[in-house]
Amino acid sequence: MISIIIPTYNRALFLHEAIRSVLNQDYLASKKPGKDYELIIVDDGSIDNTERIVKDFGDRLSYVQQGHRGVSAARNTGLDLARGEHIAFLDSDDLWKEHKLSVQMSLMVALPGTPLCYTDEIWIRDGVFVNPKARHRKYSGWIFDKVLPLCLLSLSSALFCREVFEEVGRFDESLPACEDYDLGIRLAHRYPIRFIDSFLIIKRGGHADQLSRKYWGMDRFRVKALEKALRLDLTLHQRELVKREIVAKCQVLVEGFAKRGKTKETEFFRSKMAAYG
Repeated sequence: MISIIIPTYNRALFLHEAIRSVLNQDYLASKKPGKDYELIIVDDGSIDNTERIVKDFGDRLSYVQQGHRGVSAARNTGLDLARGEHIAFLDSDDLWKEHKLSVQMSLMVALPGTPLCYTDEIWIRDGVFVNPKARHRKYSGWIFDKVLPLCLLSLSSALFCREVFEEVGRFDESLPACEDYDLGIRLAHRYPIRFIDSFLIIKRGGHADQLSRKYWGMDRFRVKALEKALRLDLTLHQRELVKREIVAKCQVLVEGFAKRGKTKETEFFRSKMAAYG
């Protein structure tokens, strides 16, 4: 069984298309819901018409509601409910291309023991195609050094063996954002990660409720994730890479807070630069 988890919060405008992109997967065409796959929608306290949209799909999916606790808590609720040997996530504003699961499952079968794989992605911002920059290039293999500067692992593109979450842990609910960055560091430390060089998902951005717009200075949360990473069983080289990245991100935050006249925050991150520099 594959368990597919869609966390959502007031995304009724996008949710129908996201669900449809899952149910239209060619891999699921001959599969039975509840036996070969399950689609779990976790509603993190929506107050729009999310419930009505979900109920239009009947028993082809499971729907669970909870109080608003954030996307990490919603994903963790999905993991609590999931029964599949493989786990996939889809953000409610993203879409899967119809071959996404079939390509990934073919790789998992061809390379038994593969803990996870991820694919390339098409970016659309405000309805317009966007070309990723060179720094967003995806990599395969042992990529710990590559995931430190920014989040390379798009959760909507990934397929996991369920044991991954038992071994590296779940989503950190104390992080209001960058929880995918935090998970990506833990994954890249423990496993080689397979990259499939095909555009199998569509990421839609630019809308006002994106976390990257809600929170200024996202590097605040990345610094927390990097400090957590120092508690992993790192090599000396990996430890130096993490410290170097903490200093680099703190420098960006210091400059940003200083421009905004935030003296307390400026000094806080300047002290971290001194501690890790």
